[in-house]
Amino acid sequence: MEVIPAIDIKDGKCVRLYQGDYSMETVYSDNPVEMAMKWQSLGATRLHIVDLDGADLGVPRNLETITRINDAVWIPLQVGGGIRSMKTMEKLLKMGIDRIIMGTAAVEDHELVKEACHRFGQSIVIGIDARDGKVATRGWKSETELTAADLAMSMAKLGARRFIYTDISRDGTLTEPNFVSTFELIDSIRYPVIASGGVSSVIHLKLLDKLGVEGAIIGRALYTGDMSLEQALKVVN
Repeated sequence: MEVIPAIDIKDGKCVRLYQGDYSMETVYSDNPVEMAMKWQSLGATRLHIVDLDGADLGVPRNLETITRINDAVWIPLQVGGGIRSMKTMEKLLKMGIDRIIMGTAAVEDHELVKEACHRFGQSIVIGIDARDGKVATRGWKSETELTAADLAMSMAKLGARRFIYTDISRDGTLTEPNFVSTFELIDSIRYPVIASGGVSSVIHLKLLDKLGVEGAIIGRALYTGDMSLEQALKVVN
């Protein structure tokens, strides 16, 4: 299982939100590039980068910062937030970004997902963000009636082969992941799933590993010191 530090970017800064609420923001660094280099130096093998402004507005707003992160580190990046066009995906992949995360587009534009999966294969990851069992989009501000499993299965039919599952109510809370929903998703699609939201202890990592997740994204717990990256990596290695 891969441990993946999260870097959420808003207004060019490294922040964390509480349950995806843009009004409940904590700034952890004015320099996301330095933060990326820190996680790399501590042993991270991949970074999870989210353009929060892009997720909210529908187009990437922090590409300059993401470019500087990509230029500064040698480990692969997976990037999401406002990626809703083929042009944006092509630009990011041309930069050398390893994985593109499609969230809102997965709900709203199935033809785009189908084309992206056909053209870019394993570089496409579907981000499934759910609140109370239902998928949310557009920076987690719009609710749908779709369940995570329903969305995942429809995306798999379009060619998607990797998923990130986030329980919004757990994100940034330092509580625990939604183990039940995560397992249900893994069991329903049989494709790699990366867990996100509420991962805040080594026990959580051990349990997620037993569930069969491919990776775990850790955000606030690393920034508050509730869990160190060194601790996390020892558990999974």
